[in-house]
Amino acid sequence: MTGGGPVNDEPAPRSSLMRQVRRQDTGPEWVVRRALHAAGLRYRLHDRRLPGTPDIVLPKYRCVVRVQGCFWHGHDCAHGRVRSKTRSAFWDAKIAANRARDARQAEALAALGWQVETVWECELRAPQWPAALVERIRSRAPGPRP
Repeated sequence: MTGGGPVNDEPAPRSSLMRQVRRQDTGPEWVVRRALHAAGLRYRLHDRRLPGTPDIVLPKYRCVVRVQGCFWHGHDCAHGRVRSKTRSAFWDAKIAANRARDARQAEALAALGWQVETVWECELRAPQWPAALVERIRSRAPGPRP
């Protein structure tokens, strides 16, 4: 294939649009990061040593936060239930594979002793989400070490 033309017989505008979708440093991820920082929680980003390279890693709490888009990860909300009218079999298979991969990664993290918090894009519209997330993370605070 040469240049930046269409992929898999997709129209050029769709292909161009899909190239703009980011994997890291997305808008929802920035919103979560700002809220955690404002609450005094410090974190690392995209730690490649952990399964799935989690978006946000809070080593002090042995907790990772995954910020997921509802469409891409098949969330059970209005945005997650939207399906493409073109190439629907492809998108259904892709989203099913994303969900299976997410489950495998969460299981692997749990096996290593990490707690996994998932923040869905649609949850960011609710005013109470930052306080609830911070409370769940802080409830995992380590006790005194011997």
